[in-house]
Amino acid sequence: MQLDLNLLAAFDALLEEGSVAGAAARLHVTAPAMSRSLGRIRRTTGDQILVRTGRTMTPTPYAIAVREQVHELLQQVQGVLAPSRELDLGTLERTFTLRWHDSLVALCGPALLSAVREEAPGVRLRFLAEASVDTPGLRRGEVDLEANATRPNVPDIRAENVGETRLVIVMRQGHPLTHGRTVTAEQYAAAEHVTVSRRGNLRDAVDDALARLGLTRRVVAAVPTEGAALEFARGSDLLICVPEVTTHSAVTDLGLTVLPLPLELPSAPIYLSWHQRYDTDQAHTWLRGLARTTLTRHGAPS
Repeated sequence: MQLDLNLLAAFDALLEEGSVAGAAARLHVTAPAMSRSLGRIRRTTGDQILVRTGRTMTPTPYAIAVREQVHELLQQVQGVLAPSRELDLGTLERTFTLRWHDSLVALCGPALLSAVREEAPGVRLRFLAEASVDTPGLRRGEVDLEANATRPNVPDIRAENVGETRLVIVMRQGHPLTHGRTVTAEQYAAAEHVTVSRRGNLRDAVDDALARLGLTRRVVAAVPTEGAALEFARGSDLLICVPEVTTHSAVTDLGLTVLPLPLELPSAPIYLSWHQRYDTDQAHTWLRGLARTTLTRHGAPS
């Protein structure tokens, strides 16, 4: 059966007004047009709906029985096809999935969750670990927001640069290289290193920069997260190279030292990314705003 949703509005108006003229005035249509709609409703339901009693029209027992249901259905349809433009954060219940770089989760996740819960206590956040390979989670609707150093290069993914951070060297307190205020490229290359790579790569942009100076370094291990790398540096003379943002709180807590990287490398950007389907989603727009503020304030100073 193919139904015209306009009939639902006409049905509701007829039951509320109890007359063709009243229903026509309510929906801003002509009386003949409303009469035609009543005829279609009668044919569809197999019921007269309204019958004439003297100078008035009286609803049939069927019409009386379905009056509330028709009204509720119309409200539901209007809610689906013309959603409210007002976002009520106090009653919002929704779960957002965020795939963020592990250091950004550690640094900014608590602040974001606190801000979310203060404004919308019914909202929950799911933070997912970054995968070792690129995934189309944003395009498939499996992920609401991504935050990392990668700018998506597909047209239907939005990306906003929320800040950047320089690369620094992290080592344990008391490391031989901490005796000077700076580390030369030669001293840096002569040490042993741990790289941070979700894919397990033992080589990265630092090695390319060293090669341009005719230098090489010895990488003895690759670990998937910066949190793990900091632990390696904590108990050995190994060096790690990480974005400075990673070191904000961890260095003091773990007894580590940060020194400038003696290489010409661009700052690491931080992008907030989402699929274009959420451009006009009010709840998603609200969350993006909180995430942008949190990342800029706590994790990605420009």
